[in-house]
Amino acid sequence: MYLAAVLGAASLLITACTGLLAGATPGANIPAPAVDEPAGTPGVHETALLAGGCFWGVQGVFEHVRGVSRAVSGYAGGAEPTAHYDVVSTGTTGHAESVQITYDPSQITYGQLLRIYFSVVQDPTQLNKQGPDVGTQYRSAIFPQNETQKQIAKAYITQLDDAKVFNAPIVTRIENATEFFPAEAHHQDFLNSNPTNPYIAINDMPKLDNLKRQYPDLYREQPVLALADGA
Repeated sequence: MYLAAVLGAASLLITACTGLLAGATPGANIPAPAVDEPAGTPGVHETALLAGGCFWGVQGVFEHVRGVSRAVSGYAGGAEPTAHYDVVSTGTTGHAESVQITYDPSQITYGQLLRIYFSVVQDPTQLNKQGPDVGTQYRSAIFPQNETQKQIAKAYITQLDDAKVFNAPIVTRIENATEFFPAEAHHQDFLNSNPTNPYIAINDMPKLDNLKRQYPDLYREQPVLALADGA
């Protein structure tokens, strides 16, 4: 049953990241990565690129993470020379809804970002489905920006699988870095601007609650917004 039918009003049909409504599941408590990057020099930023379902929620979570200076919704992983929502949403371009995260490794490491990614942002045991959204454009994927990030991601997946942290193997793909295309302005900061939107309230606000509960030392109340930077 689609969202409009569930809500009983066509006016509530969401124009992006739509699908079948699903109950939110609590975040899993998982161990910290055994392999991680060293703390960096304050003020010297690095970039992470992650895909984990609808970018509204992924961006919304990381905007509340201490040490993140910017999180931008967009598209990555496809071979086309450009990307925009109307074509990516067909699932035919190879792109995934992704979030580009700029962070200060003196405050938060790449491994800590992945810990939040695996435990709060998405279910890593589902490849092309997250919550209500189905398709390769919603796949679970990591796009390492350098060899260090690639090794950290591979080691962490092995660590979590060996420890049987989840009730099924992790299927998150580690893909080659590709060009990132920022999404349209109306997709940026969507969670922050629309906290009572039915999709956000059901699928994504519980993720923020889990972030605050599980990682109080990494949670910040005031989000850093992409549009404030002109995304």
